[in-house]
Amino acid sequence: MADRLAGVIAPLLTPYNDDLAIAQDLYLAHAAEVLAGGAHYLSPFGTTGEGPSHSMRERMETLEALVESGAAPADRLMPGIGGCALPEVAELARHAAGLGCAAVMVLPPFFFANADDEGLYRYFATLIDRLGTPVPRICLYHIPQMTGVGISPELAARLNAAFPQIVVAYKDSSGDWDNTRAVIEAAPGISVFPGSESYLMQAMELGGGGCISATCNSNVTAIRALYDLVADGALEAAKGALPAVNMHRRAVQEAGLTHGLKALKAHQTGDSRWLTLRPPLRDADPAVGPNLAGTLG
Repeated sequence: MADRLAGVIAPLLTPYNDDLAIAQDLYLAHAAEVLAGGAHYLSPFGTTGEGPSHSMRERMETLEALVESGAAPADRLMPGIGGCALPEVAELARHAAGLGCAAVMVLPPFFFANADDEGLYRYFATLIDRLGTPVPRICLYHIPQMTGVGISPELAARLNAAFPQIVVAYKDSSGDWDNTRAVIEAAPGISVFPGSESYLMQAMELGGGGCISATCNSNVTAIRALYDLVADGALEAAKGALPAVNMHRRAVQEAGLTHGLKALKAHQTGDSRWLTLRPPLRDADPAVGPNLAGTLG
């Protein structure tokens, strides 16, 4: 499709003040910085952004602030809206569509770990039926190690077949390349994004869309350069760029992803507010920041 979702997508970190309210000054500045660094889209309130820790009002007001401040155009946003209560997820989706967001990223209903593909199909079909007009495009979000509920290749293909203009993307944060490849093969109408730039080249060679990676918060320019090389067919150059990108990715993963990224931001900016995570997560360790900075080119 002409307007197929593709590119490098940054699941934004969420900074907090001491009272655990979103630090909007840091948030808006960081969003603008990541876009300027090369991200095609931003995804507020995903796993990296501690999405499930936020109320509906916080999510909606922050999206509005991104757009109204000029930090991020609505058509460059793909907010995470997953939850267990269908009416709330539908309201978040309608709000994002009303702002003009490019798409929404939807987790499965993660409390219901025994849900099978038939039940999950019913969940997503019911959600879509309740959206009204305009209907936002949907990126399915597969992260079973966190949700306890997976979105199988077969379910992704069935949803795309039933709703080909709506269910158009799939983020695979399982870390399982075999699953990523299976979704690409089962659902060619879906733009598949691995959750790490380490798989970006492999996915794009099979028709994948790019990547949606936590480390776009810290290394977006290098990741965008890698994407551009692959998109241009410069595969040998891309292979040469991959080791440095992977080194930083591995270091951030070992530091706990969100924890490590926030420690790095605190080190880079000198603002200790970046160290704060919402409970039940522990705050980031400031000692980690300098070490991670040393893995950036």
